[in-house]
Amino acid sequence: MNKVNKFTVIALLGVLTFSSSAFADVKNGQKLFLKKFKAPCGFNGSKFAGMHTQDEWEAIHQAGKFAEEAMKICPKLKKVKAKYVPDVYDFVYEYAKDSEKVPSC
Repeated sequence: MNKVNKFTVIALLGVLTFSSSAFADVKNGQKLFLKKFKAPCGFNGSKFAGMHTQDEWEAIHQAGKFAEEAMKICPKLKKVKAKYVPDVYDFVYEYAKDSEKVPSC
């Protein structure tokens, strides 16, 4: 019984450690975009998210180049904090070019 408990605890910790992006939120990403990105970019979230398809945003994010791409799209952005990336990524993925959804910002 002791081995089963150890295995369960280890598995649970592993899932929690490797699923940090599961805690990201589209609505938080939209709020962050409005607060931190909209003014420097000079355009709304729909245009920003529409710069790429969902597959393209996913590839950029998986390559760890999301912040770099955001600064390329919005040259006036001085820095994209790493803690913003998961939420803003979820936002742009949700409202990407090939998505039928339109954000309200």
